[in-house]
Amino acid sequence: MSIQDKHFLNTPESLVLDSLRGLCTVNPDLVLDEKNKIVYLGPHERSKVALLGGGGSGHEPTDTGFIGQGILTGSVCGNIFASPNASQVRRAIELTDNDKGTVIIVKNYTGDVLNFGLAAEQYVALNSEKTDKVKFVFVGDDVAVGKTQGSIVGRRGLAGIVLVYKIAGALAHRGGSLDEVYNVAQWVSSNVATIGVGLEHCHVPGTAAATSHLQASEIEIGMGVHNESGNRRLSPNPPLKELIPHLLDLIMSTSDSERSFLPFQNQQGKDEIVIMVNNLGGLSELELGAITKEVHATLRARGVIVHRMFSGTFMTSLNMPGFSITLLLLPSKENTFAPAQSLLLSLLDDQPNAPGWKWSSRAAPLVQPHLAPSTLQAEQITSGSPLKTADANFFEAGVKRACEALITAEPEITQMDTVAGDGDCGLTLKAGAEAVLQKLSKGKIDGHDIGGSIIAIAQVAEETMGGTSGALYSIFFSALAQGLHSTVTSSATVTAESWSNALAYALTKLYTYTRARPPSRTLVDPLAAFVEVLGKSPGSNLRAAIEAATAGAEHTRDVEAKVGRSAYVEGDRLKKERVADPGAWGVKTILESLIIDERKK
Repeated sequence: MSIQDKHFLNTPESLVLDSLRGLCTVNPDLVLDEKNKIVYLGPHERSKVALLGGGGSGHEPTDTGFIGQGILTGSVCGNIFASPNASQVRRAIELTDNDKGTVIIVKNYTGDVLNFGLAAEQYVALNSEKTDKVKFVFVGDDVAVGKTQGSIVGRRGLAGIVLVYKIAGALAHRGGSLDEVYNVAQWVSSNVATIGVGLEHCHVPGTAAATSHLQASEIEIGMGVHNESGNRRLSPNPPLKELIPHLLDLIMSTSDSERSFLPFQNQQGKDEIVIMVNNLGGLSELELGAITKEVHATLRARGVIVHRMFSGTFMTSLNMPGFSITLLLLPSKENTFAPAQSLLLSLLDDQPNAPGWKWSSRAAPLVQPHLAPSTLQAEQITSGSPLKTADANFFEAGVKRACEALITAEPEITQMDTVAGDGDCGLTLKAGAEAVLQKLSKGKIDGHDIGGSIIAIAQVAEETMGGTSGALYSIFFSALAQGLHSTVTSSATVTAESWSNALAYALTKLYTYTRARPPSRTLVDPLAAFVEVLGKSPGSNLRAAIEAATAGAEHTRDVEAKVGRSAYVEGDRLKKERVADPGAWGVKTILESLIIDERKK
């Protein structure tokens, strides 16, 4: 797998400061110290404890995205993946100075701990009256690093720090004392654990293009947020229903002597938690939603009580395609030495004014999502006597062969659509073909009821394929069923002439809903050619009609796109590479599969 090494920037050296300027441009509550790369809340209240975060850049929205009332007061930024120096941090402490004190919260990395710690010591040395006004918390929540390996340096800091920020920041905003804010931050830090997994490492702007060290089928568990290697690889990439339990075991296991960082009981109803599912930067929202669903379902199946669940982009590693799971183990009601569970949850529920904090429901996640009531649909929509074909087996075999041909052609069609469209045409057609095969195997499509079978195919196109292709196919097949019922009058058996007339009727109907006319570089090109030639001599012209459709699809290689997704693609590129239209290729694939059956007939 290749590492994405292209970026939008002016220069690699200016990227961090440019980004901070952008953040402060859209948020008038923030103030930027450009020299020291510090962002802080301008009108911060001196009567409330200040929370100061920071570290190397490249993890946004951590930390600057969490500056705002209810979370952080300020943050100091280093270069990408590099700690800021002590003088920068010391200046940040000065800019966020207040009457109650400051809690510094950083991720457990040597550079951050040393520089933030040195700055705190220098600050109190220069301001003796502040000796007891600066507290220091470092967060190490990574379970990938075992106890033996991390015996000296401790665990790395990952997305768990965001929950520390949120809970401590909310308490500070409520007016909590310095000790109260510090103690709750320490407690959360000690009871949070995170595991990450990635498809690939990220690329640091300004560095040489990296070569992937993972095979195309491999994923890496335990990757750090600074491109550190993980502790194991899996191949092939397992489905989520297998991967998620494996990741949760690393957090929750109490039998693993190298981990077992938190005292999970792993008994029905005994463990109460907060979950954070975090996008490491390069994951689609679509995938993140599926991951969130699987994490919640797996934990519920284990009898874990989930009080809150957060999902989104909280702490990234630039453009890393991966995610992390963070669990905060809440205290039991019997634990009188810990903050009250109700207090922790209410602090999480407080809505901050910070752009990096994602929307939350302030309630426990649902056991099952609210589902709309099912709509009862009649399996048989047609009325009157069913239309039959002269050879039911021939019809069914033709449908099967067309579906199998589309499934086989998926990679080729997908490749075409990657250049000429949005890359989903092959998969859309494959999904429709697979759904039709399912209906065929269940007897919902058969040659003894042509009208009902064609309507069933139209429903598949609408419900399974979706999008533009699904709508076009569904309109055409619905109209084809209408055409057959209107043309077959004297007999319930569909003839070649009936097919020809119904196809012409369906094409006319399709033209009502699309502006595409041949040549248009769309699926209309081969479809129109097929219908036109077939109509000249119904029954005896099938081979010629299919050959015309094939020629129409091939011709799209040289046609300028006028409608469809291809119309938005650079025309010269399509002509130069002679990429056929993927939708037209799908129609060609379907129709060519009929030639084989025709020869056998």
